[in-house]
Amino acid sequence: MSRDQKKTQGAGTSGAALSAKHLRLGWYFVAFYLTMGICLEVMHGFKVDWYLNVSNETRRLMFTLAHSHGTLLGILHIAFGLTLRAAETSTGSWAKRAGACLTGAALLLPGGFLLGGIIIYGGDPGRGVLLVPVGGVLLLFAVITTAVNLRKN
Repeated sequence: MSRDQKKTQGAGTSGAALSAKHLRLGWYFVAFYLTMGICLEVMHGFKVDWYLNVSNETRRLMFTLAHSHGTLLGILHIAFGLTLRAAETSTGSWAKRAGACLTGAALLLPGGFLLGGIIIYGGDPGRGVLLVPVGGVLLLFAVITTAVNLRKN
């Protein structure tokens, strides 16, 4: 086997492994944030004051945003994993960088909303919400990197 064939084979294997990793992560994120959504519905159904009280409207909003963004990012992980498989090209370092940024976004964006809602200050979210813009920038980088490199291939 020639040196170029080994490189191509190694790249395909790592591309398949990276694809499988993001598919797995995506389904775990969806399961976690779906469970969170069910817990929010249970708190709503049992009229838990800590969640439903008018003075806790910010908490309810932050938790809802964490649930919805987390679920969406889980689905984006699945889409990214399937995109890597469908591209049928060797995935370079761009895919690893985009994947790392996507994973960071999936942790920071919903995590920031969740942390921002745990402790609220007179209608304002807690300091955890400062993680949200960082997660948003990571998500933007992952999406643009993927789009640009798929166009090249």
